[in-house]
Amino acid sequence: MTNPAPVPARRDLADAPFLVAARGGTPRHTPVWFMRQAGRSLPEYRRIREGVPMLQSCLTPELVSEITLQPVRRHGVDAAILFSDIVLPLYVAGIGLDIVAGTGPVVAEPVRSAADVTALPQLEASQVEPVAEAVRLLVGELGSTPLIGFAGAPFTLASYLVEGGPSRNHEKTKALMHSDPKTWHALLEKLSETTLQFLRVQLAAGVDAIQLFDSWAGALSLRDYREFVLPHSERIFAGVAEIADVPKIHFGVGTGELLGAMRTAGADVVGVDWRIPLDDAAARLRAAAPDAGGPVVQGNLDPAVLFAGWDAVEREVRRILAEGQAAGGHIFNLGHGVLPSTDPEVLTRVVELVHTASKQQ
Repeated sequence: MTNPAPVPARRDLADAPFLVAARGGTPRHTPVWFMRQAGRSLPEYRRIREGVPMLQSCLTPELVSEITLQPVRRHGVDAAILFSDIVLPLYVAGIGLDIVAGTGPVVAEPVRSAADVTALPQLEASQVEPVAEAVRLLVGELGSTPLIGFAGAPFTLASYLVEGGPSRNHEKTKALMHSDPKTWHALLEKLSETTLQFLRVQLAAGVDAIQLFDSWAGALSLRDYREFVLPHSERIFAGVAEIADVPKIHFGVGTGELLGAMRTAGADVVGVDWRIPLDDAAARLRAAAPDAGGPVVQGNLDPAVLFAGWDAVEREVRRILAEGQAAGGHIFNLGHGVLPSTDPEVLTRVVELVHTASKQQ
C-alpha cells in the first residue's frame, strides 16, 4: 500500500473556537458549522457546479477549493468542511458506481459474496491526489479557519455496496451480516483500509480535524453495532490518532441508542441528530466512558426548523445552546445536512445568533 508523505507542520490555530471546543476547552464563543454547508442551498454553488457531474467536481482541485470556501465567506462559520463525497474513494479505486440525481450512489455490481469481497480493489494514495491538492489550496486560502476532512465509515459504505444503492431497510446488508459474518468482516476490513487511506491523504495535505460519517448506522441495534461495526470504526480512529493529533468527530443519523458505543470507538466529538436533546446525549456519552472527561457534542438543530420562520429558529437555537452546556464542550451544527431549499440568509443569521448568544452565557 502506497502511503502519502508524512504529515507536515500545521497552521497555528490554537485559538480557533472550533478546535478549542473539539478538544474540550472553553472557546470565546460556541463554534458553529453546518453539515452540507458547502453546497446545495447556495446559489453560487449551483452556478459553479452547473453541468459538472458530482464525482468529477470532487476531483477538480480548484472547484473543490472554491465550493469549500463559499459558505465560509457567506456565513462566517467557524470551520470549513472539504467538499467531497463519501463514495469518492470507492469510485476512484475502480468500483463501478455513479451518483444518480434524485437517487444517490448506484453500484453497477453489488457486493454479496466472499468472491465479490476478494475482488474489490484497494485505494492507492495517488488515486486521490486531486483531493490532496484541493486541501493544500484550501490551507493556503482559509487563514484562521480550520478545515475538516471526512470519510464514510465502513458500515455505511458497505450498505451502498451490498444494496446496490440507497436503502430504506438495509435488508440485503443485514442478511449478509447475519448469514455470513466472516464475509461481512472481510468486507469491512477492506473498507476500513480504504477509509483510512482516504483520511491519510487528507491529513498529510493539512486538514485540521476529521469527521467519520456513519450515516446509516442508526438502522442497527446496539448489539449488532457492537459486534459487526464498532471494531472497524475503532480501527479507523486508532489509525488517525497514529498519524496526527487532530480532533476526531463521529456522526450518524438515528443513532441515539448507539451514542455510548460510538464514543468508545475513539472519537473526541460525537455528533447528535435532532431526535435526542443534547443534555440527554451528554448523559449517555458520559455514562459510556465516565473516566474519559467531556464529552464534547456536536449538533443538533433539526434542518426542517430552518423553514419555520425566525421566531421558531431563534427559540430552537437558544434551547440547543442551553442544552449543550450540559456537555464538556459543544459545537453547534444541524442534526443532519442542510436541505437544498434552505434560505442561505437564515443560515447566516443562525451563525450570528450562536456567536452572540454564546458570548452572553
